[in-house]
Amino acid sequence: MIQADSQKLASYVDALRPIIYINHFDFHAVDELIASVGKDMDRIEEYNEAGHYVDFKTKVSKTELTLAAFLATFDDIEPKKAFVVLKDVHGQLQNAEVVARLKSIAQKTMFNDQFYVTIFLVCSELVLPPEIEKMITVFDIPLPTQSEIEEIIKDYADGFQISLDDDTLNELVVSFKGLSDFEIRQILNLAYQKSGMITRDDKELILKEKEQIIKKSGILEILSFNSNMNDVGGLYNLKKYLRDKAQIFNNLGEARKFGIDLPKGILIVGMPGCGKSLTAKATASEFKAPLLRLDIGKLMGKYVGESENNLRKAIKTAEAVAPCVLWIDELEKAFAGVGGTGGGSDITTRLFGQFLTWLQEKESSVYVVATSNDISILPPEFLRKGRFDELFLVELPDPEERRKIFEIHLEKRGKLTNEVDVIQLLKDTDGYSGADIEAVVKETVEAAFISADRTVTTEKLLKTIKVAKSISETLKEKIDDLKKKYEKYDFKNANTAK
Repeated sequence: MIQADSQKLASYVDALRPIIYINHFDFHAVDELIASVGKDMDRIEEYNEAGHYVDFKTKVSKTELTLAAFLATFDDIEPKKAFVVLKDVHGQLQNAEVVARLKSIAQKTMFNDQFYVTIFLVCSELVLPPEIEKMITVFDIPLPTQSEIEEIIKDYADGFQISLDDDTLNELVVSFKGLSDFEIRQILNLAYQKSGMITRDDKELILKEKEQIIKKSGILEILSFNSNMNDVGGLYNLKKYLRDKAQIFNNLGEARKFGIDLPKGILIVGMPGCGKSLTAKATASEFKAPLLRLDIGKLMGKYVGESENNLRKAIKTAEAVAPCVLWIDELEKAFAGVGGTGGGSDITTRLFGQFLTWLQEKESSVYVVATSNDISILPPEFLRKGRFDELFLVELPDPEERRKIFEIHLEKRGKLTNEVDVIQLLKDTDGYSGADIEAVVKETVEAAFISADRTVTTEKLLKTIKVAKSISETLKEKIDDLKKKYEKYDFKNANTAK
């Protein structure tokens, strides 16, 4: 991995890329990479966020200078052949004098035959000043591949004389996907200190460590839930599909060895209140994986490139936590305005393109569950095969599904008794969504609690139904409009049992 990264970075240096931005947290690994490329340099100078000009190799401070003053020592026309490494100075990249110095040095490198100064911005945050954005090359250090992770684990196990069978190794490789070399070794240390060995059971430890990554990201949200597929009424096709996928997802190492591609995800389109969000939560439960929710609104930043960097960070974080389920709710709102003109639309279009590329090419065990009410305002690119494994349509529940939904919510509250004949409720609930039925049960149970006999009966439920309005009534025009739009697309029906 280091050799491949070194060759790529060397090609950028040879091509006179004047400013190379490395957005990474592991400064030690970055130092090794820069040193491997800079063997022929006359000097490698370093400046850190504390305002210190330090020796690149020893990290011993030479003197204290402002960043502008430090850069001024390189900003003349004398012949030079040097690397300048600036660490975590992203907070100073709005300073006009600093930006002017960076621009001046960059121009000399590009146009002066005797001047070779490559500036490395090594920062934990990506900030691209518009004045020098075109002069900056963003260099990504890729995370270890599957074979590289395997080598890291084997190397660690050999060092401590730990025996690993192939099945354990395969499962750990999949679980570690998305973590850096540093993070993998830290978790292996933790596992070894805990039990003196490394086993398949350490997948739980890896998952807990990955949850810390989510909490620190600030962009993704990790959700706690108690839902499972038994809480989803109806949607028989969709539930069977997800249960089948769970057989693969819960045995990824074995599945990959068998030749099965990693599952990408699904797009669930349909009526509001009919179980799309509940299904996302139940999927995570079925897959025995953490559920992450991505709010596109949190990605938007005020600086050039900040929104795109936030999406990159969110994707990297999700991949670090993989295997996981990534839920994107109301997808149509997230990417409204794609293809338009103007600041907001331009940013959304770029985010959409970046997200779509990742969705198409991703090789991580991040299972995407995207939900949407109005598919018509989504860009058609989402509907192409290869983005998602399958596209499902969720319609208003039929009588059999409404029966099941009533039973689920009554049983959950301990009220599914002989006093309730669910079949009698079905005729009066045509056009009700699952959320409508849940609201009827909740309201009836509350009324029963303050009544004299404290019972829930068929008559009481029917009484609530008569005064409650379904989504088909309150949003009749919208529901009718959605039905017409759905007819234009060839989605798999999530409801029909086959």
